Amino acid sequence: MQDLVVRPATAEDLGTLDRFQQGVVDAERRFDATIKQGPVSYYDIPRMLESDEIHFVVAEVERRAVGCGFARIEAAKHYLRHAQHAYLGLMYVDPAYRGQSVISAIIDALKQWSRSRGICEARLEVYGDNAAAIKAYEKAGFRPLAIEMRLGLKEGL
Repeated sequence: MQDLVVRPATAEDLGTLDRFQQGVVDAERRFDATIKQGPVSYYDIPRMLESDEIHFVVAEVERRAVGCGFARIEAAKHYLRHAQHAYLGLMYVDPAYRGQSVISAIIDALKQWSRSRGICEARLEVYGDNAAAIKAYEKAGFRPLAIEMRLGLKEGL
């Protein structure tokens, strides 16, 4: 996409980022019946924008925000070869722009930032039934690693 620009998110983007976050929540409810109804916040976005360990980006087309994502430097589990990795989250693309390589551009920007911080591993989470997202992440080079399983111990969960 020629007019696509990926830039760091700012406090001026908070309304858009909150809307995108709710878009992620709404989409994920199809895959996870345990997510509460109504508005849900996964992340404290204002605090994240102030952190040196998090890089939040917005993708724009003709100065219109169409997607976002972040990379957060996290400590790796003690038994892994690497000490830290970048966790990618709040990966969102406006439905009208899906399939147009927006997510690839977001991931590329987050990988570049992560590498500049000396990070050599990136991880993210995706619902196993979210075939479209899995396909987009695989296109960007990600591979499945583990499957998290659940068992509701109360009726309706």
